[in-house]
Order: sequence, then structure tokens, then C-alpha cells
Amino acid sequence: QVQLVESGGGLVQAGGSLRLSCAASGRTFSSYAMGWFRQAPGKEREFVAAIRWSGGSTYYTDSVKGRFTISRDNAKNTVYLQMNSLKPEDTAVYYCAATNSLGDYEYWGQGTQVTVSS
Repeated sequence: QVQLVESGGGLVQAGGSLRLSCAASGRTFSSYAMGWFRQAPGKEREFVAAIRWSGGSTYYTDSVKGRFTISRDNAKNTVYLQMNSLKPEDTAVYYCAATNSLGDYEYWGQGTQVTVSS
């Protein structure tokens, strides 16, 4: 099992920045990658960004490229999502997720609210 705890959400004005953190514990060595997802009211959960534990390859959805940066600290088993130039449409609950050894997202955090005011 892998346990995930997110932090760093909040209220920010458009154009501002926030950094989300996700601390992982448990059988983290069994995880292949970590990702961030988000779900806005009335919408389905969508992929935002991901990073591999080994090698550090990163992946982003098109709408956040150039604005968001995912990074990791392997020593702390922590993944970060730096969000810059935030827009009202970035408002959502952001979830951290970890894959199993097969690469399927199996473990999820409780979510953290990000609200961007116009």
C-alpha cells in the first residue's frame, strides 16, 4: 500500500502561483510514477501532469504546458506541482496519485482545493 497526503492548495488571484506537495509513504518502491489530476465542479477528473520516479521523465496535459512544473524529491518521497500564471479555469480539487508497478494509477490522495479568482 502507498499512502499519499497533499498540501498547498488555496485561494489565489488570476496570474498568481501556488505549489502543491504530495508526500508518499508505505511501499513507495513499488510505484512506477506519480501524477497530478484535477476535478472541477460538474466535470470529470482529468490528468494534469506526471513524473517517473526513476529518470524523472515528465508529462503534461496541453492546457498547463509552460505554466505548471512537476518535480520530485526522491529522498523525501515527495512530488511537487508548481503552478504559475494560474487561470480561473484551473480551479478544481487537485489529487495526487501513485501508480503500481504496472503503471496503473492505483493510489490516491484525499485532494486539495485550488481556487483561482478572476
